[in-house]
Amino acid sequence: MSEQKKTRPAPDPNSARYKLNMIAKKAYDDVNEAKQRGELIGWCSSNFPVEIPETLGLYVCYPENQAAAIAARGGGERLCSIAEGKGYSNDICAYARISLAFAGGAEAEEQPMPLPDYLLCCSNICSCMIKWYENLSAELGIPLIMIDIPFNPDYEVNDAETAYIKAQFLDAIERLEQITGRVWSWERYEQVREISGRTSRAWLAATAAAHYEPSPFNGFDLLNHMAVMVTARGKPEAAEAMETLQKEYEENHAAGRSTFRGEEKYRIMFEGIACWPWLRVTSHGLRNRGINMVTTIYADAFGFIYEDFEDMCRAYAKVPNAICLEYARDKRIKLAKDNHAEGLLVHTNRSCKLWSGFMYEMSRQIGEECGIPVVSFDGDQADPRNFSEAQYDTRVQGLTEIMASRKEAGADD
Repeated sequence: MSEQKKTRPAPDPNSARYKLNMIAKKAYDDVNEAKQRGELIGWCSSNFPVEIPETLGLYVCYPENQAAAIAARGGGERLCSIAEGKGYSNDICAYARISLAFAGGAEAEEQPMPLPDYLLCCSNICSCMIKWYENLSAELGIPLIMIDIPFNPDYEVNDAETAYIKAQFLDAIERLEQITGRVWSWERYEQVREISGRTSRAWLAATAAAHYEPSPFNGFDLLNHMAVMVTARGKPEAAEAMETLQKEYEENHAAGRSTFRGEEKYRIMFEGIACWPWLRVTSHGLRNRGINMVTTIYADAFGFIYEDFEDMCRAYAKVPNAICLEYARDKRIKLAKDNHAEGLLVHTNRSCKLWSGFMYEMSRQIGEECGIPVVSFDGDQADPRNFSEAQYDTRVQGLTEIMASRKEAGADD
C-alpha cells in the first residue's frame, strides 16, 4: 500500500493572510489586464505618494516589490549577473540591477510584469533610485516624473520644505493628467486619504501587538504582509485585510497563541531590509534558538498617518532614509522599548548604502539607550552572493549567548 501524501488544508478565505495574498496577486493581474486593454501603466518607486495614482485611477506596479519577489524565488543572482554583463557595477543596488536587466529584456518567470509607459520616482529613498529611474526612462524612451524630497537635517519638517514638496506633488498630478488623460478629483482624493489612514492605523496597531509577551506573531510575518502597504494602502480591501490582521493578533494574544513556532525565549529588533534570497535561513536561524524578531522600522515605515494634503507632504519627508540620525534613532528606540526588545540584529546591507552607512553610529546609540546588545551581519536584500550563512549563524549565536547570560544574571539578582 503506497504511503498517502499529506495535503495542506485549504486556505481560509476569511483570514488576513489569504486576503493579503489575494490583494498582492490582484495588483499584478490588474496592471496586466490594463496593459492588454491598451491603457497606459506606470512603474512606481515605493515611497512615491501612492495616493496620487490611486486618486487618478491609474494602474502602477513596483519594481522594488518585483525585485524582492524575484530574489526570494531564486532569480536574483541570474538577473544581477545579466545587468553586470551589460556594464552595471556589482556595487550598485541589487534591486536596480534586477530591474534594469528585466527592463532590458531578461525573462523573470519568478515575477513577470508589463513594461511601463511612464515612471514615477521620489528621491526620499536614495540617490541610486534617481539614477536607476533615469536610466529606465532613457532606455525605454518614456517620461519620468521625479519628485525631489531633500534629506532633512532637522528633527521636524519645516514650512519651506513642505511648500517645496507640495508644489512638486501638484506638478506631478498635472503631468500625469497630461500623460494619461485622467482628471484629478479632490473629492476622490479625500476618499483615498481616509482609506489610506484607515489601512495605516490598522497596520501600525497590528505591528504594535508585539508589545505582548509572548508576541502573538512571528516578526517575519510582517515582511511578507508589508507588500500590500507599499502598493495598495489606498484601497478599501487593504484596509479590511489589515483590520483583520489586527483582530487576529489580538485574538492570538487572548487565546495564548502565536504564529511564532516554539517557545519565545528572546525578543529582538531587526534593523534593515530583509535578505530576500536567504529569508528561510535568516528566519530559521533565529527561530531555532527561540528568538522572535518582534519589531523592525522597515515594516512600520509604510504606515502613513496624516490629516490633509499638506500634511501628506510632510509625511513623505519622514521616511527612514530622508530623516536625520537623531530622529531616526529616537523612532527606533521607541520601537525597541515599546516591544521589549532584548537585542538588536543589524543587517549591513551592501545594496542599501545610505541605510547601512549611518547604522554603525545609530545602532551604538540605540544599544546604549536601551541597554541591549547589538550585533551585525553582512548581507544583501536581493543578491545572494553577498551573504554568508556561516557568518550569520556565528553572529546570531553570539547575540544569543549575550542575551542568555544577561537573563541568567537577572535571575540571580
